[in-house]
Amino acid sequence: MKKFKLSIAILLLWLPGINGQVVDSLKFFMDEEVIEASLSTDIRSLQKQKGKEEYQDASIEMKFPDNTIINEEIGVAARGVMRRAYCKIPPMMLNFRNTTSPKLHSLGKLKLVIGCGQKDADEELIFKEFLIYKMYNILEPKSFRVRLLKVKYSDTKNKVKPFEQYAFLIEDDADMARRNNCKKKDEVQIATEATDRNTMTMVAIFEYMIGNTDWSVPNNQNIKLIYDRENKNALPYVVPYDFDYSGLVNASYAIPAEVIGTESVTERVYRGFHRYLEEVQQTLTIFKEKKDGIYSLINNFALLDSKVKRNMIDYLDGFYKTIEDEKKVNTIFVENVRSN
Repeated sequence: MKKFKLSIAILLLWLPGINGQVVDSLKFFMDEEVIEASLSTDIRSLQKQKGKEEYQDASIEMKFPDNTIINEEIGVAARGVMRRAYCKIPPMMLNFRNTTSPKLHSLGKLKLVIGCGQKDADEELIFKEFLIYKMYNILEPKSFRVRLLKVKYSDTKNKVKPFEQYAFLIEDDADMARRNNCKKKDEVQIATEATDRNTMTMVAIFEYMIGNTDWSVPNNQNIKLIYDRENKNALPYVVPYDFDYSGLVNASYAIPAEVIGTESVTERVYRGFHRYLEEVQQTLTIFKEKKDGIYSLINNFALLDSKVKRNMIDYLDGFYKTIEDEKKVNTIFVENVRSN
């Protein structure tokens, strides 16, 4: 009986919002089910934001799979550079660290990735980027978890018509670090090869697999550094994020940087540094072992059209054909690598 009561108590802690319990930020990102949400704020004010994050008042309602509903006041700010200028509604940072959001407080500050417009094609890009995060979760635990939402947006000034669209939240970086027994550090200026060698190899090959060149360790561009809590001498681990410029997503606004020397983001360019062939093959073994899981993830994602999923698989097939050819592996990942 005591064990039964203990199990019930633990279950109540796992379920968000029940009996006054706060949402567990780690378990929040373990659940695969879609959360129905409503977000209300001054959208025009959000569109006009420039420069650094400026939080404004907003209210959010979340309906969890167990039918628990939480409605609290939070802060929202526009984020990003290109998408803030390009998109009708910019990507947002949701700040739950307020006295007005006690049940959602533990979520911290979360990035909400939304469509650049309100068309089906915009939502399609969201789904593809969401799946890329899930793909990297399969390959590497030191990665950002994501949670899919179906969000109803409303403007508190009634100047923008209400609309509904899928979006996803990205795990708080401090939580991601803590989950991996690490701590985060922001805006650290460090050379690419001054990071953990094995993880950096994984990141570089993954970015090549999805056709993404929009990242840089020294420039803190779309990467986070996390540090081992128990080993002060350990080199930091690189954790990638923001994959909308990848060839696998192939967004209409994604244009490769001139320095890359390609005409399209779908053309793969390896941006890793020198590794011995044995090191590369060791990492590629992980990609090969996880191939079926990655393909199943895409094929079983019900919200994407079958043709879109087929195109994603075809693009990944190109990568997997390459890594089965030892001559190509040696050329791409050993011989023709970056030197600076």
